[in-house]
Amino acid sequence: MKRHPGNANLKLWYEDQYRGLPLQVEKGPFVRSYLRYLDWVITKSVDVYCRVFAFRFDLRFPAQSELHSNFYNNAVIERFFDSFKAKIRHNRFRVGSSGKQVHGSRVRYVWAREVGLYGKPHYHCLILLNRDAFHRLGKFEQGRDNIFNRLVEAWASALRLTVDESRGLVHIPENPSYYLRRDDELGQQELFFRASYLCKAATKAYGDGQHGFGYSRT
Repeated sequence: MKRHPGNANLKLWYEDQYRGLPLQVEKGPFVRSYLRYLDWVITKSVDVYCRVFAFRFDLRFPAQSELHSNFYNNAVIERFFDSFKAKIRHNRFRVGSSGKQVHGSRVRYVWAREVGLYGKPHYHCLILLNRDAFHRLGKFEQGRDNIFNRLVEAWASALRLTVDESRGLVHIPENPSYYLRRDDELGQQELFFRASYLCKAATKAYGDGQHGFGYSRT
């Protein structure tokens, strides 16, 4: 199997499927280990929760201003997910405190770091939640108590910016949401196909000390 020219530790995948799961073959080749991690996260999610809400989004840096160089390493994506997970825990605690039935939800995720033409990175992300706890992103309007605004607030926190300064930096693509069931193999295949984009070898930077891919480990 051919190894990645920029990182000999990574093996490339040229097939149009991975373990029977469809790939966006025109975006290939892919990194085999990234496909394995993506498969593991999706499988783990539906093993734990019989219904799963999954969604795609992208995280960008301000185009018109430069942050300190420390903000362009992967510590920023770790801060983002730490903040988002804290917001999910707070929401579940608040719902439980109100006397309502509360369904817990672990935050499982995959992210890919890519570098654009002008050398500034951005992140493509996938999050999977318990659908009995969360089932939609909500309206894309600032100030609403919904998943979208938790994403915006978490990214602002990671960048050490205000929410106003972070407006427009969380991009929601078309048809971002997927509703999975444990017994619905087709739905899982459709999500894997969509998210296989994150596993492509192209446009990721190697040799700068930053990983090009990450995922939740539990």
